[in-house]
Amino acid sequence: MYWYQWSWIGMNLFWWLFWVALIVIAFGFAVPVPRSRVRLYEDPLATLARRYAAGELTTQEYDERRARLEQAPHSDVTAAPSAA
Repeated sequence: MYWYQWSWIGMNLFWWLFWVALIVIAFGFAVPVPRSRVRLYEDPLATLARRYAAGELTTQEYDERRARLEQAPHSDVTAAPSAA
């Protein structure tokens, strides 16, 4: 009877170690998303507000660009800016 008890404990321990190792390996391959990639999905108005808050734009530039973004259709907003 003693051998049966130890084999049950051994198998139980084996499966616990197996699942813990599997979880550790799965999270080991997970790579965090850098902040620069997160900004790719940011709303254009939020990007504009962030740049204005950082001092990259003047108040006049901010107002002009915000007005242009608010009246432009959504498909024009995602297009690349012209070199004007």
